Amino acid sequence: MGAAGGDGQREALKSLVFKESAALESLKIAGYDFDRGLDLTGLLDSMLSTGFQATNLGEAIDVVNQMINWRLADEEPSEGCSEEERDPAFRESMRCKIFLGFTSNLISSGVRETIRFLVQHRMVDVLVTTAGGIEEDLIKCLAPTYKGDFALAGTYLRAKGWNRIGNLLVPNENYCKFGDWVMPILDQMLKEQTTERAHWTPSKLIDRFGKEINDASSYLYWASKNTIPVFCPAITDGSIGDMLYLHSLRNPGLVVDIVQDVRAMDEEAVHASPRRTGVIILGGGVPKHHICNANMLRSGADYAVFVNTAQEFDGSDSGARPDEAVSWGKIKGSARTAKVHCDATIAFPLLVAGTFARRRT
Repeated sequence: MGAAGGDGQREALKSLVFKESAALESLKIAGYDFDRGLDLTGLLDSMLSTGFQATNLGEAIDVVNQMINWRLADEEPSEGCSEEERDPAFRESMRCKIFLGFTSNLISSGVRETIRFLVQHRMVDVLVTTAGGIEEDLIKCLAPTYKGDFALAGTYLRAKGWNRIGNLLVPNENYCKFGDWVMPILDQMLKEQTTERAHWTPSKLIDRFGKEINDASSYLYWASKNTIPVFCPAITDGSIGDMLYLHSLRNPGLVVDIVQDVRAMDEEAVHASPRRTGVIILGGGVPKHHICNANMLRSGADYAVFVNTAQEFDGSDSGARPDEAVSWGKIKGSARTAKVHCDATIAFPLLVAGTFARRRT
């Protein structure tokens, strides 16, 4: 076969394998160039163009910054709105209400300090967590959690009186100290229920714990001090539940009303208007669903960022992407959303560095 025939064959093969490319109008992929020196801000800004989960993190940073930056003043007054809503000062004061949800393991980890920073500086408006997310914060004020290893044998740890949370270790004595601390508080709460008609809910119980701990390392201390509600619909699913059980055997009668709390939580979303709402949820389970479900009652959140390692293929709410929540009306179809498939102990401090913390430097 001659050269011309070979060229024709190559061209035919090329057209078969390589379909002609359509024009692309998108961000070019490029990572951070360390020849520029060590620049955290530049590194965070480069996430968006790095690809894979770095790009998802970059998108999450962008969504959270939009939550923080939004003001009602950015929008035209709606038809038929009140005189107050037309007032420029009022419109400038109306910011996005931010719901932060997280699972207990993150309070066991060093992410606790990141959450404390946000609560201390009033950067979030509503918190939702699990029982462990309450008690682990309080316990760390009484005794430390230690670094361990994922491979430590359970039988060995049991013999030593050490409890393992991933690669973290919590001695049994920490929970004993917690019991000694919390029981007198429960006694006093029962007394106030009897003599002053105090009506306890999980969030009021948590607020009381935050007042009593009186420790600035605690995010619950700052939540109480700054009047930021902390909701925990599964309050009995942990050491707190054990303490409530033991207290009921010794001094029965304390009532914790979950119905009033679900009303209070839902009203945090329903009464957010004319503000927008944004949700940042670390992990899955109860906190994720509780926040999304409350926002369903206002026709969905306006912004949503999920950070977890769960996948959607088992049908779990924990692994569901934001678009599934759109189908329920928990997130608006027009919302800006992002999901970062990553361990929150890695992703969340970086996200905060690129958003909330940047505004305090």
